[in-house]
Amino acid sequence: MKNIFVFLAFALLSLTFYSCNTKTEDFEIEEKEVLPYYSEASFTPHWITKNSDSLKKFHTIPNFSLTNQEGNSITQKDFEGKIYVADFFFTSCPGICPKMTANMNILQDEFINDEEILLVSHSVTPDKDSVSVLKKYATEKDVNSKKWHLLTGDRQEIYNLGRKSYFVEEDLGTTKTDEDFLHTENFVLIDKNKHIRGIYNGLNKASVRQLIADIKTLKSETITN
Repeated sequence: MKNIFVFLAFALLSLTFYSCNTKTEDFEIEEKEVLPYYSEASFTPHWITKNSDSLKKFHTIPNFSLTNQEGNSITQKDFEGKIYVADFFFTSCPGICPKMTANMNILQDEFINDEEILLVSHSVTPDKDSVSVLKKYATEKDVNSKKWHLLTGDRQEIYNLGRKSYFVEEDLGTTKTDEDFLHTENFVLIDKNKHIRGIYNGLNKASVRQLIADIKTLKSETITN
């Protein structure tokens, strides 16, 4: 009788372990034919045809000039004709950043041979994250410098990009000063014309899987238009 109870307990434990480890796999990816456009921090979707006149005046990511882990100057010209995913991090972050970086690694692996896709991570502590610090971090995290730029530079420029261009913070209605720290888990998808096409939870693997699917949708949209 005792052996039966032991067997049942083991079976229940195994089932629980299996369920916990397959929960993410049960997430159903939403298949989309096209992606919306976004222009402000509420991320209200706008459904606009690609050749619409209104799109010509729609929000885009402005030009910038920052430096990557190789010491190279990086501007919008480096992203011309590219689809890219942007996030904001810092190398000494003990909390959410390691998981975000791990999920960016998933994107890197998925699109490693696709020259149309790039990744970019902006340091929110550029005074500490020098080129050499970013280079060391890139080596430790298996960052491919041709696929994924880790950027440092002027703090104000980076913070303006994060708050006023990518809209990565979700504290709607909260006034932030230039001194307030920028910290967010969001990944932002940008198309070849510098438009925002999606925002995703960079801590959630299911959300990252949806991002991968949306990148593929965006590639198809580019081909068919």
